[in-house]
Amino acid sequence: MPFFEEIEIGHRREIGAYIFTADSIKAFAAKFDPQRFHLDEEEGKNSLFGGLAASGWHVGSACMSLLVADGQRLAREAASRGEEVAVWGPSPGFRDLRWIKPVLAGDIVTYVNVVIDKRSSASRPGWGILTARTTGTNQRGEDVYAITASAFVPMRANGG
Repeated sequence: MPFFEEIEIGHRREIGAYIFTADSIKAFAAKFDPQRFHLDEEEGKNSLFGGLAASGWHVGSACMSLLVADGQRLAREAASRGEEVAVWGPSPGFRDLRWIKPVLAGDIVTYVNVVIDKRSSASRPGWGILTARTTGTNQRGEDVYAITASAFVPMRANGG
């Protein structure tokens, strides 16, 4: 992963796609969000969603999984080129989480991450705070998910 100084506002990163199958929707819901429209096709069809709907937490969790996997891929690629890899810190939080449209069984959601802000951390010398907007779009080109999240990103030891 890149260091704070190497990241530019506006940088766009396609992080991957996830297929929401009926089985994956039901399995996630049974464990974490056991509402009827996430567990049963008929209940989903008769709900406001009009079909078996993925939990919003499932949509967000799929995004997080893809984001981490893509970061690990980028780190491996950088290491294989002999580059120093930044080990990012935790997230101090998020805002503006939106489940824009239902994600139904069979939908494929593609996630994209765009850097919207960066600043030096006032309380953690040697660290910057990166803010990015991540969106999910279904196979019909409809936005279904959005979140703005921040992460601590290390600065180079020599200051850049």
